Amino acid sequence: MKRLVECVPNFSEGRDRSVIDAIAERIRSSPGVPLLDVAPGASDNRPEVTFVGDPEHVVEAAFRAAATAYRLIDMRQHHGEHPRLGAVDVVPFVPVSGVTMAECVALAGQFGERVGRELGIPVYLYEEAQPLAYRKELRQIRQGEYEGLAERITQADWAPDYGPAEFVPRSGATVTGARFFLIAYNVNILGTGNQAHRLALDIREQGRTVTDPDGTERQQPGRFRAVKAIGWELAQYGLAQVSVSLDNYRVTPMHAVYEAIREGARALKVGVAGSEIVGLVPREAVLMAADHYIEQEHLFILDERQKIRLAVDRLGLSSLHPFKPEEKIIEYLIEQEPEGPLASMSVRDFVAAVGARTSAPGGGSVSALMGALGAALGAMVGWLTYGRRKFEHLDEVMRTNIPPLVEIQKELLLAVDQGTEAFEDYLKALALPKETEEERAARQDAMQAGLKQATMVPFRTMELVARAWEPLRELARPGQYSSRSDVEVGATALEAAAYGAHRNVAINLAGIRDEAFVRELQERSATLLARAKELARSIADTVEARSGDA
Repeated sequence: MKRLVECVPNFSEGRDRSVIDAIAERIRSSPGVPLLDVAPGASDNRPEVTFVGDPEHVVEAAFRAAATAYRLIDMRQHHGEHPRLGAVDVVPFVPVSGVTMAECVALAGQFGERVGRELGIPVYLYEEAQPLAYRKELRQIRQGEYEGLAERITQADWAPDYGPAEFVPRSGATVTGARFFLIAYNVNILGTGNQAHRLALDIREQGRTVTDPDGTERQQPGRFRAVKAIGWELAQYGLAQVSVSLDNYRVTPMHAVYEAIREGARALKVGVAGSEIVGLVPREAVLMAADHYIEQEHLFILDERQKIRLAVDRLGLSSLHPFKPEEKIIEYLIEQEPEGPLASMSVRDFVAAVGARTSAPGGGSVSALMGALGAALGAMVGWLTYGRRKFEHLDEVMRTNIPPLVEIQKELLLAVDQGTEAFEDYLKALALPKETEEERAARQDAMQAGLKQATMVPFRTMELVARAWEPLRELARPGQYSSRSDVEVGATALEAAAYGAHRNVAINLAGIRDEAFVRELQERSATLLARAKELARSIADTVEARSGDA
């Protein structure tokens, strides 16, 4: 897995295209850091730039972009709707893959220290990078904004974490830190800015200030956790927006916010006109929305492209600008190495690799692939039956049994590569030094661990095959009769996968010294193989017993 960090700096100049282009070009010229998105942000005079890279390069790109922005942006001339503190307002580092939050905290520290030391700009840490609770959130640090910074920065409690504790009129101050993936999400209403702000107060975690009958003021929390929101006018579109920051979409997802605003808007007798995502969004967040509407509307959609299309439609994500998944979903933009190089091969290349003068890919990978094909044939029979008027009475059976076969097919495809990877770990252990007693012991431990790992991969294949029998049998009984041979081939492929995986388990167990481990795996794999043979025969008998007009 590639080590990737996302950086999403916000700058205080969204209307002068030459400034935005200069910042973007500085990032593009940085090695090993693809620039994924530039959201100009003319309405609130605040562009958002998104790029990714490995930890070693992402800080350098962020520093270069910041240096360019400090040179070109004069905060004394800046006005905008969005709260801001400086020319380079906030620079978050976000773990994407293969990187921990702790590593991103360290990256924020590197960036802040360098900006303070080399450029003389005050820098504050926030979120996961800030240990002090009273200055952990952006809203706490931004209180008073740029205009109040000259007085605030001299206070002991508000001295910057890096750089001089003095006001820099041209540049203001910068906030940097590490956080979870934040989604900038706006919901459009056909109303006023005041109405949009009332809706924002209802949903945001901070809520609103209310006055009790005795005159005491207190904070009334909003509806959702990990949500910030404000409301404003969008005059150029003739509408208003509830501008939302989802600090953790797994705590509060987009669809929950959208539906809550729709509910509140109905109470105000205000129309909702879709929503928009500013910048990029994780695929998971969009699929969560799709799954919500699939469940709510009792739909049957498994294809990812169709799920994305459903979420875009239900959330109205193309209401202001076309939502193009290939440009907005971060996983679709990042060119990553395939999760499994073998499974990503063409059929011709895979067969050639199996037939080459190498020990891998071998029987384990072939067994996993046969199992995936067996599950896929079962799913195919289900799809050919589902949705046809003649078989409408079987829709619920198809809806129940197609999804597990599709999921098993995907997991078995991953196993095509996992066996080879596990065997490579064993080969690395074989190559360890063995000059001293300690080295020989360490080598032996590593070899045993490698063998156990290599054994568990084909055993996992057997377990996945075992999960496929029940849905395949359910589809064999009523499925389209003209596809009966596909059911039989699918069952035979699954049985062959179980046999091949069983033989791989057995050959690896021969070299393992842990007797309890060996005994358990022998018993469990023998049981799974016997069951595979029994159920493959049962499915063949089921198909054979059906009449041609069934």
